[in-house]
Amino acid sequence: MITKVKKQNIIARGRKSRGIVIGNRIPMDYFETTGIGQSDITVHAGSYHLALKDAGIEQYNIMTYSSILPGIARKVEKPEKVEHGSVVESIMAVCTSQKGERATAGIIYGWLFDKSNGSKFGGLVCENYGNETEEEISLKLRASLDELYYNGFSEKYLLKDIHTITRSFVPDK
Repeated sequence: MITKVKKQNIIARGRKSRGIVIGNRIPMDYFETTGIGQSDITVHAGSYHLALKDAGIEQYNIMTYSSILPGIARKVEKPEKVEHGSVVESIMAVCTSQKGERATAGIIYGWLFDKSNGSKFGGLVCENYGNETEEEISLKLRASLDELYYNGFSEKYLLKDIHTITRSFVPDK
């Protein structure tokens, strides 16, 4: 682990090492997007790819993360141009279903603020999916977020600025 090293020193070492940088990566910017896809072929080559295309992220290599947002994270607009094959880290909810069967996926996130001084500490994110309506998934999402908050963060932090994103559809293929 590298600690107390100035950012410029890490970058300089990375250049001397042909671009390899060792240290903790902390995501700073995030954007929200949703997508739906349906296809007659396999899930990953078909409907999943089409959902990524609908969301505008089909050109990325997608890495998935657990449900924690750093305190320095800030919401930005989705980039207009993407380098084909670049990496994007994501927290996502995915639901697959059969023809005529509802598919709903959703994410909820909220920010933790220190009770003693009001400073932003970080964020919590929960995902859920199933055959339920958006309203039902939203209730499950809120219950999940509350459980996460009350079982590890409620003594020291307030949970505020909660945002829910859900999307549902019934495929006809």
